[in-house]
Amino acid sequence: MALEFKVPSMACSACAEKITRAVMAVDPSATVEADPKTKWVKIETAQPEGAVKTAIANAGYPIT
Repeated sequence: MALEFKVPSMACSACAEKITRAVMAVDPSATVEADPKTKWVKIETAQPEGAVKTAIANAGYPIT
């Protein structure tokens, strides 16, 4: 499933890496593209959207 989220608090590459690690914790086979400039995260995952959103939010990056 392809997901896209706006993450306004993602400010740098370290933030993008933290978001990527959070997603990979719930789905190790996920593909994650996090762009701090546009603040968009694109994810290809087999996990439900809610689980991915929760993982990102728990990492400290609320989704709008």
